[in-house]
Amino acid sequence: MAKGMILAAGQGTRVRPLTQDLPKPMVPILGKPLMEYLIEHLARHGITEVMVNVAFHHQRIEEYFGDGHRWGVEIGYAYEGVRDQGDILPRPLGSAGGMRRIQDFGGFFDETTLVLCGDALIDLDITAALAEHKAKGALASVVALNVPRADVQAYGIVVADADGRIQSFQEKPTPIEAKSTLASTGIYLFEPEILQHIPSDTVYDIGSQLFPQLVAQAVPFFVQDRPFNWLDIGRVSDYWSVLQRVLQGEIDYMKMPGHQVKPGIWVGLNTSIPWDEVHIEGPVYIGSHVRIEPGARIIGPAWIGHGSLVRAGADITRSVLFEYTRIAADMQFNEMIVSRHYCVNRRGETLYQGDEATQLRWGDARAEALQLPKQQTPARPHLVSLDDYRAVETSEGPISWNGPKGRVLTSSSSTLG
Repeated sequence: MAKGMILAAGQGTRVRPLTQDLPKPMVPILGKPLMEYLIEHLARHGITEVMVNVAFHHQRIEEYFGDGHRWGVEIGYAYEGVRDQGDILPRPLGSAGGMRRIQDFGGFFDETTLVLCGDALIDLDITAALAEHKAKGALASVVALNVPRADVQAYGIVVADADGRIQSFQEKPTPIEAKSTLASTGIYLFEPEILQHIPSDTVYDIGSQLFPQLVAQAVPFFVQDRPFNWLDIGRVSDYWSVLQRVLQGEIDYMKMPGHQVKPGIWVGLNTSIPWDEVHIEGPVYIGSHVRIEPGARIIGPAWIGHGSLVRAGADITRSVLFEYTRIAADMQFNEMIVSRHYCVNRRGETLYQGDEATQLRWGDARAEALQLPKQQTPARPHLVSLDDYRAVETSEGPISWNGPKGRVLTSSSSTLG
């Protein structure tokens, strides 16, 4: 069939703070990492051998996916980094350079390979794309999407002849300058011979270096114009937009988890929600062990991550709460992504917890969940003498005690002797 390659070594600087402590392929959508959807999609089309190049926060990817058996695939990892004064530091080799290193190490790319960026959701018909690639006798193919001319400035544009043979590329041209409206999606099909065009032990990029070389050498290099959903998460604003589309059910294969309790409202296990005292308009997902207090208002599309706490009177509109996020009472969060430590609006403007520049208050729901239940202070006993008898008395009344003459002081609550 074919093999798979997922590019996951980037630092994800354009989507910070989402990538402060995790790589971009691990950013969650409906509670699952982006890359998990890619792995599932590859498996659906029979691609079961997948290499992943990793660098920044690589352990997060490797620990989550392991060897891939849960998804019916085999996954291998290639770490890209350097030793610097005794420390191992991540240092990506570029999208093409990383592939050449994998090839030099063990010759993995011995048949047609589908290359995907790890930061996009797709529903591409991979089987059809592979068939077209082979039918044209291509050594390399770029999967493209036709975009409105007004939007070409946001993309790398592919220029091809009537047969689809690639002639050139334009990086984010103006609508007037654009010679095409075919936007590269970062999805490629390569034959093993392509690896020979990539220098060893060199930082080398697919788009800016390898592709112009293939055009100059006139190899069989084609574009495929395919209609499909391509949800690229290049910026924080993209992430917010993708979440809104997914929550509204625009992506068929991405189903809301949990069970539906009301039209447009899904919940996980063991939630605490006084339904008659809150106002919730879907589509909304409320994760497991979430508590929503009376008077709270949630307007979808919205996602409330597991373990979160929404205090009384809080208002959450078209927003996403990551797991274990606490929203303080009467706070209003509108079109925001909120974690325990930061919140970021749809334009990428970020605030951090405790920032004096904002009146918004939020935090870590675990801090309150871990508070020990209040315990009654034990009553302090004091001794009471009564002739030769000794009794112990507490705030709850006297307790019986044996006296030295064999007689007993009796209490209506208990007898100790």
